[in-house]
This record gives sequence, structure tokens and C-alpha cells, in this order.
Amino acid sequence: MEFSLWYLGLAAAFGLFMAWGIGANDVANAMATSVGAKALTIKQAILVAAVFEFAGAFLAGGQVTSTIRKGIIDATEINGNPELLIYGMLAALLAAGTWLLVASRKGWPVSTTHSIVGAIVGFAAVGIGVESVHWTKVGTIAASWVVSPMMSGFLAFFIFMSVQKLILNTKDPLSNARKYVPFYIFAVGFILALVTLMKGLKHVGLDLSGGESVVIAFISGIITMTIGVTVIKRIKIDPDEDADFRFTNVEKIFGVLMVFTACGMAFAHGSNDVANAVGPVAAIVSIVKTGVVSQQSSLATWILLLGAVGIVLGLATYGWRVMQTVGKKITELTPSRGFAAELAAASTVVIASGTGLPISTTHTLVGAVLGVGVARGIGAINLRVVRNIMLSWIITLPAGGILAILFFFLFKGMFYNGPAI
Repeated sequence: MEFSLWYLGLAAAFGLFMAWGIGANDVANAMATSVGAKALTIKQAILVAAVFEFAGAFLAGGQVTSTIRKGIIDATEINGNPELLIYGMLAALLAAGTWLLVASRKGWPVSTTHSIVGAIVGFAAVGIGVESVHWTKVGTIAASWVVSPMMSGFLAFFIFMSVQKLILNTKDPLSNARKYVPFYIFAVGFILALVTLMKGLKHVGLDLSGGESVVIAFISGIITMTIGVTVIKRIKIDPDEDADFRFTNVEKIFGVLMVFTACGMAFAHGSNDVANAVGPVAAIVSIVKTGVVSQQSSLATWILLLGAVGIVLGLATYGWRVMQTVGKKITELTPSRGFAAELAAASTVVIASGTGLPISTTHTLVGAVLGVGVARGIGAINLRVVRNIMLSWIITLPAGGILAILFFFLFKGMFYNGPAI
């Protein structure tokens, strides 16, 4: 191709920009509950996310990438002009990244999945043809945006209700916290290990059976629980601190647990949402290499690495704005409430990542936080903030589509010299 190096360079730059936007917006959502509950400082949250988001994106980011790349549009209609798909994917990356930059500046927790899907549908409908969009697939993805917050909300509701029944609403909550929290830590370790083993390690050549994965995940959960118990034993308990709030010491124990759930949420988010940045990049690289539009293309290691690095940079440089919105303004979070929300959201994202369904971490986490709020009573939720968040979700889809259309015609005007279409 005449402009191959330009295409690859722009794909890498825009892919990094999009990944940065994911880090600034969606990763901030993922870590906001830990920061809002004061279990982690912003600096600690960035460090945790840097390690586990990177690991999730790099080790387990392949499955969902194929869904985003292949499932939304039928690109076979432009086999004679593969450059058009390159312009479209470049436009989608730049459009979604631009919208995420705007939203992050405003502190709006929007969906990166909304952004990239809206952008791809926008350019495809105008640049290729309305019939090229797999509307049933788009409908399935849209349905997941409703299902995921409901699923995480129900999970968070029941997890927090179990915390209330087993620990908070008992005669001796501190003793029961020491008794039951290790089992919650085991659940976090088990889930984190299971997603890594069942799909993540295929990228490094290790492909275990389902049974083997469950056994190793179980052992990993036991090890995680042992570490957690050791840390909990070292917590300094001061009965005088319970004078004003009887759960002060109990929440210290849940603070330890939230560190584990933050790691799980960061890994789960990285495994799922890196697809939004690397999927279009992989499509562009495939076309440049082969000269044809393919429904299947291998995902090069450097592409996953690009996405993983961009996500970490985005959180470190800009993520604090969205953290404040999600972590402090929807409902008042304590470590026990934040734990329930994070474990529910992480479980939902892991399930989606394992099945290849691209969900929105934003929707999932907000749903989980709402589930915890409902468990305490509807009055515990700031409905005005929730309304504003949902309005920002609605705006995101058309914003991504309109920007992508503009950028598509810009790139087509710059590079295209083929036959009129």
C-alpha cells in the first residue's frame, strides 16, 4: 500500500490515545470505590491499577478484542477498497479517544465501549453502507449494557446483604468480621486466578483444561486467603474508636479486603476493555500486512502492549477527575460497601470477558454501587448524580458516531485516490 507506514504510525498513535482515554475514564471508575471508601489513596490506587490493569490487558485481553473487531460490521463489501476500512478504524479510534478526553475533563464517567461501538457504527453506516452494520450484533451489545448493571447490581445487593447478615447486624461484628472476611478474600483470589488461567495464559502458550484451571484457582484462592488472614491479624484494634461509629474497627478489616477486590477489579477491567483500543489497531495492521479485509487476524503482542501501557498512563495522568464523581457522589461508601460493589462488578466483568461479550465497566460499576445503595434504602442514593451519569451515557453513543463520520471523511480526503465510491 502507498501509505502503509502512515497507516501503521497513525494506528499506533490513535490506539495509544484511545487506551489513554480508557485509563483516564473507565479505569478511574474501576478504582473509584476503593478511593471513595478511603481504603486506598489516589496514589496507591494508581499503583495497584498500573500492575493489575497492565496484567489483565496483556495476559487476558484477546478474547473480547475479536468480538469488537469482527462482530459489528461486515467489511467484506469493501474487499476491493480495503483502505476504506483503515480510514474508518483510524476515525473510530480518534473519535472515541477525543470524546473520552472531553468527558474526562468534565469528570463524566462515560462508557469507552459505547464510545468505540458508536464510532465504528457511525463510520460504517456512512462510509460503507447502512447494510454493512450487523444491527443484531449491535443490539446484542446494547442489551449487555442493560444486563451488566442489573447483574452487578443484584450481585452487589446480595453480597452486601450477606455482609450485613453475617457481620454488621450481629452482636459481635468485629469477631464475625475476623471469622467471615477470609472467605470473601478467598472468593476474590479464586475469581482472579480463574479468569487468568482459563483464557489469559493462552497468550503465553499455556492452555490448561477447565478442571485444571479450577483446581489451580482454588489453590490460588487459599493462598490469597492466607495472606489476607496474616494481614488482618496485624491490624491494630482500638475499642475506643468504636465509640462514635460501632463499625470503625470492622471497616479496618474490610479495608484490607478492598485492596484485594481493587486488584481483582483492575485485572478484570484490563482484560475486558483493552479491546476497545486494540481491536481497531489489529484490523488496520492486518489490512496493511495482507492487503485484504479479513474477518480474522492474529493479535500481535506489541498491540496488546500498546493498549496496556496507554491504559496505565491515562489513569496516572488524568483519572482523578472521574474517581471523585463515582467514588464520592453516588452514595456514601465505606470499605464494606465498596467491597460488595467491587466484588460484584469484578465478577460481572470476568464473566463477560470469558464469554467474549463487550460490556461497559462504567455501567457495571455504577450498577454495583447502586445495588449497595438499594440494600441500605433508596434514600442513600444521590438520584440527581445518577441521572446526570445516565444522561452522559446517552450522549456518548451519538457523540462517538458523529466524530467518527467527520474524521472518516477527513482521512479519506487525505489518503484516498482510488475509484469513486
